[in-house]
Amino acid sequence: MYQQMIFVNLPVADLDAAKKFFTELGYSINPQFSDENAASVVISDTIVAMLLTKPFYATFTDKEIADATKTSEVLICLSAESREKVDELVEKAIAAGGKASDKIQDMGFMYGRAFDDLDGHTWEVVWMDPAAIEG
Repeated sequence: MYQQMIFVNLPVADLDAAKKFFTELGYSINPQFSDENAASVVISDTIVAMLLTKPFYATFTDKEIADATKTSEVLICLSAESREKVDELVEKAIAAGGKASDKIQDMGFMYGRAFDDLDGHTWEVVWMDPAAIEG
């Protein structure tokens, strides 16, 4: 059965530093789709973050590239299997040089935190109680 995938393309200032950051979070780099201009970060079977050098990213758009440290261009949200996994991923991101958001969302049935990666892209991580989803 076909599963739709998502490829999130993100401009990065330092490709090697960005690759190191994401591998420290536990993700792998797919060498088949990586070179000196891009790195394919495998987040899951259906989610891939394509880290692109800014000059290479610019070949895909006529728009100005946002400085994610100053402007919010996108909020990327990943699910986690538990509250502990939310905290684990955010703590890994902080240890790898990311910046944690001070906001913690705790509604009992849903728990979330966020961090900015090395280039300022915001990644939210959220857990929701499966019983709450079922209704």
